[in-house]
Amino acid sequence: MRRVFRTRTFTRWMRKAGLTDDALCEAVSEMAQGLVDADLGGNVVKKRVALPGQGKRGGARTIVATKMADRWFFLYGLGKNERATIDKDELKMFQEVAKDLLGFDDRQLTTALAAAEIVEVCNDDDEA
Repeated sequence: MRRVFRTRTFTRWMRKAGLTDDALCEAVSEMAQGLVDADLGGNVVKKRVALPGQGKRGGARTIVATKMADRWFFLYGLGKNERATIDKDELKMFQEVAKDLLGFDDRQLTTALAAAEIVEVCNDDDEA
């Protein structure tokens, strides 16, 4: 069962960027097949996502926490024109957040969803 989430910070950024939940679900499908742009270590990957009318090349870069299995958390996004990459301190912070989120049990996930700290984007169970 594949579940995809976005953090509150990511949600604010994606609304400004015009990114859709469908694009995130498509990106996760690609990542599940091994199509990531960079494995940053500590269960953090970088993935390019197409923005409406721009495609992937001119699109956005996303930072995702995952063990490449059942849970995927979109943590951060940046436009290609905003900046090239993240620095070492940011990466360390993303790795710490990834460790926390990926360690959540079902009760902690439910609590985080109820508090709107994360939003569920898509869930393979919904398609059955």
